[in-house]
Amino acid sequence: MKGLRNWLPAACLSLCLAYGVVIDRIAVQVDNAIVKDSDIKRSLHITEFLNDKPPRMTESDRREAAQRLIDQAFIRQEIRLGDYPQATWEEADKQLAELKKDRFKVPIAFDQALKRYELVEPDLRFEFQWQLTVLRFIDLRFKPAVLVTDQEIQKYYDAHAAALRKANPGKGSLDDLRDQIHDILAGEEVNKQFFAWLEEQRKSKKILYREEGLR
Repeated sequence: MKGLRNWLPAACLSLCLAYGVVIDRIAVQVDNAIVKDSDIKRSLHITEFLNDKPPRMTESDRREAAQRLIDQAFIRQEIRLGDYPQATWEEADKQLAELKKDRFKVPIAFDQALKRYELVEPDLRFEFQWQLTVLRFIDLRFKPAVLVTDQEIQKYYDAHAAALRKANPGKGSLDDLRDQIHDILAGEEVNKQFFAWLEEQRKSKKILYREEGLR
């Protein structure tokens, strides 16, 4: 039996090669999660599609996409452990519909763009659902610990009063802009805590890179 077990993987590999099947390589292992070559390619093309940039696949681009997927693995684990709510498919479909309306005049233009980036519509649907889920996770996980003081609001107002008045005609006083400034400062602190948490995950988790899968 031992000899048979050793032979099976090689035999399967030979059959795959003989029939021209493409093997999806593992590029990164994050604890018990894996990032495959196809995951990197799909993530990169989705990002380029949403940013309206030409499709490309340099080694540097692939490594950046791999890092995003590593970070996503940390977030997925935290969402699962903390039982954080996920965005609904209806919310994702609404985002997708807005994208189509804003960027594509006719359905065929959307279909052609998908083909150019080697994507299918469910790729974008899953991406929007995930993005909304992450935003919800960040708010629930980090926002409750944020405290913005009156002194911080005053300091921000003093430093940005002219720009705030220009952006908000008819609302020039501190009282008029207090809530807006609070949200700005709270958002900055949430982002700071979130990225600090990500950095902590990167240092504490076991990450195994397979260089051949990143080229």
